Amino acid sequence: MDTLIAAGRLLFAIPIGAFGVQYIIYGRFLGGLPPVPPWTPGAPVFAYLTGILLIAISLSLVSNTKARLSAALLGIGFFLCVVLLHTWFFSASKISAILHNGTDRTRAFEPLALAGAAWVLAETLPNEKPSFPGTRILAQFGRFVFAISMVVFGIQHFEYAKFVASLIPSWIPGHLFWTYFTGAGFIAAGVSIMIKKYGRLGATLLGVMFLLWVAVLHAPRVATHLHNGDEWSSAFVALAMCGASFIVAGTMAKKS
Repeated sequence: MDTLIAAGRLLFAIPIGAFGVQYIIYGRFLGGLPPVPPWTPGAPVFAYLTGILLIAISLSLVSNTKARLSAALLGIGFFLCVVLLHTWFFSASKISAILHNGTDRTRAFEPLALAGAAWVLAETLPNEKPSFPGTRILAQFGRFVFAISMVVFGIQHFEYAKFVASLIPSWIPGHLFWTYFTGAGFIAAGVSIMIKKYGRLGATLLGVMFLLWVAVLHAPRVATHLHNGDEWSSAFVALAMCGASFIVAGTMAKKS
């Protein structure tokens, strides 16, 4: 389990740093780049600051230096971005977009899932000093938030099946089958984590699925679109979700 968490922490931390590099390169907020939505004011100064903070947190997680505090603060930052910025301080139009538009929903629930995983990661370092108050409560909430996000992603695979199928490489047969299969897998993993029944197995398989996506789906797209920031962001999001899944799996009881 320690090995699973360690691997998850590395696979989670690297994309966080990559997001930071992207903020610094672009100097603005972009759709699909967690955690800040594109309509947030303050660029380029706040974009650069966000990038620097994400890189610093990434280095902290990789080196395991003040990692507990960094993970907890990362979760809080991502969560606040979703609750406040993605809803633009509870604007009815923004909330409606998240509820009814798949793109906005995905862009909100991706950082929400990563926030949950960050809080779960913080709980894996109970002896680190200084301690961070409320870590266990944050981890329990984070695990639930992560699971809910997976269920949402699963539902979207059914809701937008044709679009998701179009993203699958042409050499893989049965596009709609794999779309529905992965959608069902998302939902099953999310429910298993929530009810703590086969949760470790579900989260582990979820991590393997994300890792396969990085290798089979995202890496080829990045290779053929090297100057497309959206492709890089999508690849790193998938890698972060892989690490997040392994972190969650490693913290669940063997019989759960």
